[in-house]
Parts: sequence; structure tokens; C-alpha cells
Amino acid sequence: MPELPDVVVYLEALTRHIAGRRLDRVNLLSPFVLRSVDPPIASVQGQTIRGVRRIGKRIVLVFDGDLFLVMHLMIAGRLRWREPGQKPGMGPKMILASFELEHGTLFFTEASSKKRASIRLVRGESDLRALDPGGIEPLDATVEQYHDALTRENHTLKRGLTDPHLFSGIGNAYSDEILHAAKLSPLKLTRSLSDEECVRLYHATRATLTLWVERLRAQTGAGFPEKVTAFHGEMAVHGRFRQPCPVCGSPVQRIVYAANECNYCATCQTGGRLLADRSLSRLLRDDWPRSIDEV
Repeated sequence: MPELPDVVVYLEALTRHIAGRRLDRVNLLSPFVLRSVDPPIASVQGQTIRGVRRIGKRIVLVFDGDLFLVMHLMIAGRLRWREPGQKPGMGPKMILASFELEHGTLFFTEASSKKRASIRLVRGESDLRALDPGGIEPLDATVEQYHDALTRENHTLKRGLTDPHLFSGIGNAYSDEILHAAKLSPLKLTRSLSDEECVRLYHATRATLTLWVERLRAQTGAGFPEKVTAFHGEMAVHGRFRQPCPVCGSPVQRIVYAANECNYCATCQTGGRLLADRSLSRLLRDDWPRSIDEV
């Protein structure tokens, strides 16, 4: 799922490409993509796009008449810009919607059969705020605000960082990177953190997100982000199971749960202790390794 760094770079590209330009036509190619009825989607056709905003992981196009078109990319949703006459470059089944402007077309795609990505058109700031889960902006928060959000409930650090009601824009990928940078276990409970650990996590969060905004911004340049992914070769642990940790060289470990996974370095983050994978550790029982030295 595109997270804060990805969405920030999307916003900057959208601002360059479509802000201040007229939206001539909206084409809905999937019957599931539009999740609102009133106001009708035709209300924004012929209108000028006044600006672009972000609500968590949602992208918002601003129009006159207090109208806001909200796109939620979910896991597999992406945005692609094409100049006039340029082919879409993706299969027609992937295209959920297209936004036609005089100087090009913005395609809203999803590489999944589950069709979770969505579009909503709302009127008024109050209806727009209703879509906001309410998490604080991690790059704007003070250390006190960060601590208050983190300890509002007693979750694991992994769950706390990825809870959109606590923090805005952090998901599975960057939470792994943040926790590795902070040298903290993903399963450590939020209310068990010392003051020093909380400050360390705060600075790791800001440094990691800022670093990746800058990296993705440099990769995109003046163009449009085409290869938005949760997996990058420069990442320390996310998506790098069994590969060496860039800090200590130990093999990166993972915990698989539901549709997600958590990647971490046992040496850097858990004092060498392997965290139990709920399914695999039950299967192996006594054969499950307890430390990185047993792997």
C-alpha cells in the first residue's frame, strides 16, 4: 500500500501535472470504484482542479463548490499519467477510472481482482474530515504529541505505528524500517517504552520518512511516479527476509500474520531473540529456534 512518502511524491507530481487545469471528463470503468452517490461524479466535469491534498493515505483533488474527490489507493491502487496520444501501457482490466484533461489523462489503476481501491466525491470540509481516521502527522508532531498518540492504547509497536487512528500515513513497509532504525522490537508494547526509547523512536520515524520522501522525490524528478512499490533494494529489512542486515550482517527475520508480514533484525532489535511466527513456530514446536545463533 502506498504510504506517506509515496503519497507525498504523488501529490507533488499531481500538483505539477494537473493543478490549475480543467478536468474535462471522468470515465468510470469499474462498477465498484465509486463509493458515493451524492454529489454526482458529473459535478466535477468541466471544473478546474484547484489543488491537491492528503488525508492519511488518501489523495484529495479540490474543486470549486466545496467539492473534494477522494481517491484511496488501498494495497494495489496506483496513479499513472499519460500525455495525449500516449498508450496507457497497462491492461484494460487494471483501469478503474480515467480523468481526461486537455493536456493528458490520469489513470487510476488497480493490479488486483479484489477491487479495494475507491473514489468518493464529497461536499464540504466536514464530510471530508469524516474520512480522516484521525492519526497525527508524524512529520509535524512534537515529541510530546508523538508519545501521547503512541501510548493512547497498549499495542505492540508494529500495530501502534500502523494504526491510522494514531499515526497518519505509516503502513507495513515503513514501520519495519522505522523500528529497525530505532533498534526496537516490533512486538514491544507501547506503554513499556522508556522515555529514551520513545524519543529514539520519534527521531527514527521522522528520519526514516524524510529520507524516503527525498529518495522517491529524486527518483521521480520532474516526471510522474510510475514504479510505486513497498519493496526497495535500499531498504534495511522490509521485504529482505534471509538477506543480510545492512548494519550487522545477520539474516533478516520475519513474522507472517494474516495478509501481512513483519520484517526485523534479531541482532539489532531483539537482542538476538527470534520472535515466534504464530503458524510456523506452532508447527515446529521444540524445533523452533530461540535465537539468531540457532538459525
